[in-house]
Amino acid sequence: MNHQRVARAVVAVTGGYVLVLALWLTYFVDGSPEGTIGFQVMFLVCVYGSALGLAMIVAGRPSRSDRRLERHGLEGWATIRSATPIAHTVDNGEITELDLDLTVPGSESYRGRVVYEVPQEYARAFEPGRVVTIRVDPKNRDRIVLCP
Repeated sequence: MNHQRVARAVVAVTGGYVLVLALWLTYFVDGSPEGTIGFQVMFLVCVYGSALGLAMIVAGRPSRSDRRLERHGLEGWATIRSATPIAHTVDNGEITELDLDLTVPGSESYRGRVVYEVPQEYARAFEPGRVVTIRVDPKNRDRIVLCP
């Protein structure tokens, strides 16, 4: 998960909510019919929660360039030479540096390193000696995406 993108999404939605709340308090609350202010507040809170949820879903998606690479990149495979844990993530995964032997059909094999967030349930798939599917950018062989 890209925590920076999620944090930016939360800040943007919260800032927009504060702006809408300030406008509502300034211009609309005084002209509201009797007994409806509670419903209006509930509506504003529900819209905030919905917008926050949608923003976090969008922020959790891979970047546009990664999605394009997954669709149009050259398919190949990588043999894991070593996997070195660097840090633990909040959701019990590990940030891991992978030393790889990369193979793309039609070209020579080469070595590379990738820092990848390995979820705990997929830890066995990233042990040394395992093979994972990759996508390689045809214009820049150093840019790869793992497709476990």
